[in-house]
Amino acid sequence: MLTALLAILLMFEQKTGIAFLCCLLFTLAAVTDWVDGYLARRFEAVTTLGKLMDPLADKLLVATALIMLLPLNRLPAWVALVIVSREMMVTGLRGLASSSGIVVAASGLGKVKSTLQYIGLGTLIFPVDLLPIPYLHQIGLAVVYVALVLTLWSGFDYFYKLRQIFLIKEAGKK
Repeated sequence: MLTALLAILLMFEQKTGIAFLCCLLFTLAAVTDWVDGYLARRFEAVTTLGKLMDPLADKLLVATALIMLLPLNRLPAWVALVIVSREMMVTGLRGLASSSGIVVAASGLGKVKSTLQYIGLGTLIFPVDLLPIPYLHQIGLAVVYVALVLTLWSGFDYFYKLRQIFLIKEAGKK
């Protein structure tokens, strides 16, 4: 719900008040995603459904921010395309793994990647004229570029770790 509201608010002209509200919504959604995962692990309430759905909520929030920032000219379209493409491929791989009885939890590298994506995107959403921070959006973009490298790295890591899925022969086929 927060992600949908964020998408709607990012469609409006990003004057200081609206942009700050967008940043608050994005931050709240990111923090609740982290808290949910932490509490599930802390109280041993981790479920197979949670392992599959939690990363989807993260990906939806990130994809929404990436796409909605494009018309604001805050990041290049190719960056959004690469990140969203990787997220879709990893989600597909996780689904394939799940159908083979393998549940893939988020890796440490993936968690660092997500954290940097949240920081970079939150900085790009933050209103540039609210605080006297020089080059605020350029800093945010630099963090997104670092997150992009980790996004690709962790994507390759998922594919490498789950390569056995691709090597399994279907029954009856040679």
